[in-house]
Amino acid sequence: MYKLILVPLDGSKAAERGLHEAIGLAASVGARLSLLHVIDAYPMYSEFSSAAAFQESMQLLRRHGEELLAQAALQAQESGVQMTHQLREALGERAAHVIVEEATSQGCELIVMGTHGRRGLSRLLMGSDAELVLRSSPVPVLLVRDPGSAG
Repeated sequence: MYKLILVPLDGSKAAERGLHEAIGLAASVGARLSLLHVIDAYPMYSEFSSAAAFQESMQLLRRHGEELLAQAALQAQESGVQMTHQLREALGERAAHVIVEEATSQGCELIVMGTHGRRGLSRLLMGSDAELVLRSSPVPVLLVRDPGSAG
């Protein structure tokens, strides 16, 4: 069935639900997880802030991403699931493109990710990385919705 499952994490409740689903699935089929956190620096990158302020912000985002990955790795290990983890930076591109690129380059057979379940105007204004991944991924995508985040 699945040997390697990519799990993008962004610190949201929806991503946490996706992680739990991926851990359960991996444990049941003997798959490994590839945990991924993408630093989406595009909004900061396009602002006219100083280089020093940008670098300081990036350091904070890296630290946060590393902590997030460490917590997720611990959860996987406690469930007996093998995993690797990686932090990537998306400068000038959408996180969704980095996620699909990682799934392809690592040879993942499935992407499991949380979705916020946005609809209507909020989806139009904020966009949906989950939807972009779903539309452009060459491998199956399992979207896990956090029921408390519909909007």
